Amino acid sequence: MPKLSDRVHTFTDSVIRRMTRISNEHGAINLSQGFPDFDPPREITDALAKAAKEGPHQYSITFGAQNFREALAAKQERAFGYPVDPNNEIVITCGGTEAMMCAMMTICNPGDKVIVFSPFYENYGADAILSGAQPIYVPLVPPTFDFDINLVEEGFKQGAKAIIVCNPSNPCGKVFTREELMAIGELAVKYDAFVVTDEVYEHMVYAPMHHTCMASLPGMRNHTITCNSLSKTYSITGWRLGYLIGPAEVIENAKKVHDFLTVGAAAPLQEAATVGLKFPQKYYDDLLELYTEKRDYFLAGLDKAGLEHNVPQGTYFVLVDISKFLALPQFEGKTDLEFCEWMIKNIGVAAVPGSSFFKEEVNHLIRLHFAREKSTLDEALSRLAKLQDLLK
Repeated sequence: MPKLSDRVHTFTDSVIRRMTRISNEHGAINLSQGFPDFDPPREITDALAKAAKEGPHQYSITFGAQNFREALAAKQERAFGYPVDPNNEIVITCGGTEAMMCAMMTICNPGDKVIVFSPFYENYGADAILSGAQPIYVPLVPPTFDFDINLVEEGFKQGAKAIIVCNPSNPCGKVFTREELMAIGELAVKYDAFVVTDEVYEHMVYAPMHHTCMASLPGMRNHTITCNSLSKTYSITGWRLGYLIGPAEVIENAKKVHDFLTVGAAAPLQEAATVGLKFPQKYYDDLLELYTEKRDYFLAGLDKAGLEHNVPQGTYFVLVDISKFLALPQFEGKTDLEFCEWMIKNIGVAAVPGSSFFKEEVNHLIRLHFAREKSTLDEALSRLAKLQDLLK
């Protein structure tokens, strides 16, 4: 058989999605892949039923249905603090995953460098490789996940074309402060680079932290490409509706990349989701209240189970330290991935090994999520508590 491309040998399949498959095989509670086990808002599912009967069923405009883009522009205008042109500054994509890939392929030439914070959502490294770019990793240092702005500047001095900022950050739950974002933005302007943001958890930011859109900061409108998704905000991860917002020149070219990647997002799903984009502020306030309660409840449960963890400022993820278990004789020489596989089979809870998120050598963390009904969290915590039996 002819030789395959070199790039496919430089990264693995998604470890997150792999954990879901193993979890399904063993009937474990899946706290690995981040999707809720509760339904989307009734208004959206009712709109979907209507669209199923009445349409649209054919292609929408490739870069997004007009009513969807207009509703999205109106929503994001409140976050950005300036009008967003629905015709020239938005591309609707097949999920946030395509949005990020589309952004990378639009701005990067083979050999360009891109700064990526570590830990990072696992797609970013693969996105860089697939677009021909070379990642430069800058550490977010536990437990507070702060970073050295001098290392960011060093990346730009090496010629980085862009920096990827996930805010709030998956997997560590860090929320970048306005001051941190301004410092990053000033360097992007200084070195004439882009800031590509991933803001899919923008509505899950816990007090006293606040979410700041990079594009809203002074001088950043023409240097920011915002990637986002409806998946987490409206509990519709399977609908795969994402988007890019950026300067008109960027979006004009991103439309071309998107057109030949996927043609367009599903027309009936856009029609139904438009309802959600028009929700009043109360919906987002209630969503934050819901996830604040889930976070506090789950973290308290982890404390009771004797598991050490960070306290996420945003997202619905938490990192748990498994060092004391890996130090036991039965796990000698085992990796965090092997521990996660063991935990699925023997504890009945699926997690993601932290090593899949870090460029650094990290083998002592696993990622769990709490986007689950209370009854599911109770059962998961009951099972996780059994880990303490290993220490007796």
